[in-house]
Amino acid sequence: MFHKEGQKIILTAFFLVVATVLLSHFFLDNNWIRWGVQLGAIIIFILILQFFRNPRRLVTPNFDEVLAPVDGKVVIIDEVEEPEYFKDKRKQVSIFMSPLNVHVTRYAVSGTVTYSKYHPGKYLVAWHPKSSTKNERTTVVIHTPKFGEVMYRQIAGAVARRIVNYAEEGEQVTQGTDAGFIKFGSRVDLFLPLDCAIGVKMNQKVTGAKTVIAALKQTDG
Repeated sequence: MFHKEGQKIILTAFFLVVATVLLSHFFLDNNWIRWGVQLGAIIIFILILQFFRNPRRLVTPNFDEVLAPVDGKVVIIDEVEEPEYFKDKRKQVSIFMSPLNVHVTRYAVSGTVTYSKYHPGKYLVAWHPKSSTKNERTTVVIHTPKFGEVMYRQIAGAVARRIVNYAEEGEQVTQGTDAGFIKFGSRVDLFLPLDCAIGVKMNQKVTGAKTVIAALKQTDG
């Protein structure tokens, strides 16, 4: 299953591969060169297919957990000042996606979208400390019954040049469903309340709509 954002690219790539294979067959006399060109074209097409793959993730939504919005590796766990919307301290968890990861963004929580904004910007490498505020990005805030407001930020990387964001203010969204897509390498930041319990560690690999990023802290009694 492939994401709808890749349909045009996949179709274009398919016709280019077919054309490359046919042209090399008729116009390249050297067998090794011809086979090399054909194999290279097929490998590129396979890489495009794997980048736009959209594996089905079955989720039973619940209000007690924040799930990973994307596949990737945890690169930041910190308490930071969030200047755009909250303007106070939050727990930040950032997930870096390599070009080999699934690049679908999924809603980490269920609730109502209270803020959704696109910011043009630079294309620093996604793990750069300033990429969260300097790069092209979208910021989305969802109001939840138990965590209050939770923010996630899609950040373009050095290779990514297009962020797709489906969240619209006032919309009711469901945990685990499709929230957007980032093309070719990127990062997603989560900004969570200070009183939640973080469930992941630095450099841990996480799976979108499966790995629990944070949960409500248990209270005595």
